[in-house]
Formats: sequence, C-alpha cells, structure tokens
Amino acid sequence: MSKHSAIKVKDLVKHFGKDDNLVRVIEGASFEIQKGEVVALIAPSGAGKTTLLMMIGCVTEPTSGEIWLGEDLVYKNKWMAKDTRKIRREKIGFIFQSHYLIPFLNVLENITLLPQANDVSQKDAQIKAMELLKYLEIDDKAHNMTSQLSGGQNQRVAIARALANNPEIILADEPTAALDGERAVSVIKMLKKIASEQNVAIITVTHDDRILPYCDRIMKIQDRAIVFE
Repeated sequence: MSKHSAIKVKDLVKHFGKDDNLVRVIEGASFEIQKGEVVALIAPSGAGKTTLLMMIGCVTEPTSGEIWLGEDLVYKNKWMAKDTRKIRREKIGFIFQSHYLIPFLNVLENITLLPQANDVSQKDAQIKAMELLKYLEIDDKAHNMTSQLSGGQNQRVAIARALANNPEIILADEPTAALDGERAVSVIKMLKKIASEQNVAIITVTHDDRILPYCDRIMKIQDRAIVFE
C-alpha cells in the first residue's frame, strides 16, 4: 500500500441472492486510486456501478475481498470495524445526482449538520462552512433556503457538505446528470480543483461524456471485472 494511495480494492466480489437466484455483480475486482485523482466510473445500467461505489463507501457489504481506505484495512471478508458509520463520517464525502439537501434548513445549516454530529462546535462548523462556500464561490448564498438556488448552486452546496468533514475520499454518483452542459462542466472542474488542491481522491459514476476529458482515468466494469482506459 503506497503512502499516496487513497483507495485499494483487492479481489472484491459482490453477489446478490443464492442458488438459482444468484446474481454475480462484481467478480474479483482489484484496483488502486491515488490521492488527488479524479476517476470516472462508467458501465451500462445495471452493471454494478453504484453497488461498487457503495461498497467502497462502507454502505453495502461485499461478499468477499479487501478494501483499504488510506492506510486502514476496513474490509477483509468482513467489516474490520464495528461501526462503519464512523468510517463514513471521518473519511468519506458523498455527492449524489439529487443533492438531498434538507429543504427546511438554509445553506449554512445544511453544511454544518454533519460536523456538529461529529462533535464539532457550532462556531467552528460555521467557520469551516463559510470557508468552503467562499472556495466554491457561493458564500453570498449562505443564509438562503435551498429552494431559492439554481440546480448548479445546490450541487455546489452539496459539494461543500461533502467536504465539511475533511474527507480523504469523495464518492459521487451521477453528480452532473441533472445539469445542463455548462453547469455540468463547472461542477466537474470544481471537483478536479478540489482533488488537486486538497489531495482528495474522487470517484464519480457517470453516463455524461462531457465530463470525461476532465478525469484523470476512466474505470469500467466489464464482464463483472474492472478495467481502465
């Protein structure tokens, strides 16, 4: 495991069901992603992209194999920690196609929710949130409700929320699917900047060919295995 490695997967397998109902989704996947990389994950619908993302994110339990996040072995044929939620809170930021912002909280409150759940004081959480909003050039919307923002602005808020716990890894599931061309490119450029400047590894599931030129590598699920372009 290199000191620059953010994610390492070895012989990862995921099956659903059993006997006559057995569905083989991932078979023996092995790969490594470095800090600062933006990797696109592409495959046909139903090939297991989101399943792979959720296994790396310690949400879905694999059938077998190993997952390393940084220097920590988090899965080896079983979860190595009793509380996978703690791993997610401390190491991983999630961004989804639908931003899932809480509509009755304003922008600042949406971003500070997770840090405060991690016992960060309200004051420190707000300072960090404002830094992120300024970094993402949306600090003038801090006290707006999410309903007052455009789709692209809400996605930037979702990115700020994902960064609020200082993650080593960001997992994004179709983050630009609901955006037009200009906004989609703006979001992927922002993720590229975050990866480079904050040394964060980013995997983004996508069907959006517009964002592929901005990714460092393209990872495919092909015949239930992982291949790179």
